Amino acid sequence: MTLEPRLGRPIDPGLAELGRLLFFDTITGLHDDNTCAGCHSPTNGFGDTQSIAIGVQNKFLVGPNRAGPRNQRRSPMVINNAFYPKLMWNGRFSAVSGDPFDNSEGFEFPEPEGTTRFPAGDPNFSHLLVAQAHIPPTEQIEVAGFTGTGGIFDDGIGSPVPPPDAETGSRNEPIRMAVLDRLNATPNYRALFGALYPSVGTGGPITFMMFGQAIAEFEFTLTFADAPIDRFARGDRRAMTDRQKRGALLFFGKAGCVRCHAVAGPANEMFSDFEMYTIGIPQVAPLFGVGTGNVPFAGPGADEDLGLEEFTGDPDSRYRFRTSPLRNVALQPTFFHNGCFTRLEDAVAHHLHVVRSACQYDPVRAGLDVDLTLRQGPLLPVLRRLDPLLYRPTPLTRSEFADLVAFLREGLLDPRATPANLRHLIPPAVPSGRPVPVFEFE
Repeated sequence: MTLEPRLGRPIDPGLAELGRLLFFDTITGLHDDNTCAGCHSPTNGFGDTQSIAIGVQNKFLVGPNRAGPRNQRRSPMVINNAFYPKLMWNGRFSAVSGDPFDNSEGFEFPEPEGTTRFPAGDPNFSHLLVAQAHIPPTEQIEVAGFTGTGGIFDDGIGSPVPPPDAETGSRNEPIRMAVLDRLNATPNYRALFGALYPSVGTGGPITFMMFGQAIAEFEFTLTFADAPIDRFARGDRRAMTDRQKRGALLFFGKAGCVRCHAVAGPANEMFSDFEMYTIGIPQVAPLFGVGTGNVPFAGPGADEDLGLEEFTGDPDSRYRFRTSPLRNVALQPTFFHNGCFTRLEDAVAHHLHVVRSACQYDPVRAGLDVDLTLRQGPLLPVLRRLDPLLYRPTPLTRSEFADLVAFLREGLLDPRATPANLRHLIPPAVPSGRPVPVFEFE
């Protein structure tokens, strides 16, 4: 891939190693029980182990048996996200230029960051991932918790969440300052940052810009885009099986997948156009309350995820979600923004006949965890907004369907990204001295 040429420099191994340690360390979560790796696990391509993420109050376990209150959506995979011009399911973190390596026009985030927190042309925020890394520690449902805030989710565990600041009315920056207090009070982190940043080495503070750069540098190392189709494209005619080749022809031809799961131009060969569509996904809504779900859903029944509208405020963007990149899709245990399917075959079948799939959807039959089978949001409003590309079914024979699935499952998988090859990235210990979460491997 073109990572280092696009960065304009080699990856810094020392900074990436610091980012790896931070990625697995609960010190950056005020609730003291979750890390980046808790929702982006090496067991699943640095993606979620759940249909809908579980952040705080997670029992310190990462894997199929993780338990705790649900968030709103499935955590997307981190691998290869250096090439994504839009991050998150509703694209709320994006490079205005359309290129994550180009900050000449700035980055767009929800308020209070907006378009000013990471200024256009600022060399300290040269990549979208450096800016995005500023957000997860501020998310109360993910790692910060609710201690000291009152309300039904204040369990008294971890550090109190600081009050909103007077300038923005947001807790984002106060939480960042609280996290920095932790890092600056930890001798091992001061030594590690000091070895990389001269200002820290001479007694200055660790800053959140430095934290973001370290996390992003580690994520740069998680580029796994050498699948059979790539080797075939480079001239190795034996890299793909006959079934995978037939599936590829369907993907780029009759099945029409490439119309949205693009490879050219801004897609950066990630098999996504990174645009937002309504594709008739059944609405899965966790119960809201202590121990069940800590995000209130929208709509009259409080059981709807509005998708892009949540960010734009525009009702015309309701139920739209980002086209999912398909590289290494075989590593996902669930599919779509809410993990409503647990089998790749079902996710593919949904695309081919959306209305039938949505109307016949049964969360139990789809394999969801019991707590996610109790409540579904309305389907008809979603189907009324279905993208025209999906109005008509795409009929495939059984053999063609099997070929298409084989291409997606095998032809797009970089074997270096499998759990067996990524588990070595879990550190046995972290600089804070805190315990590392327990990861379940098959």
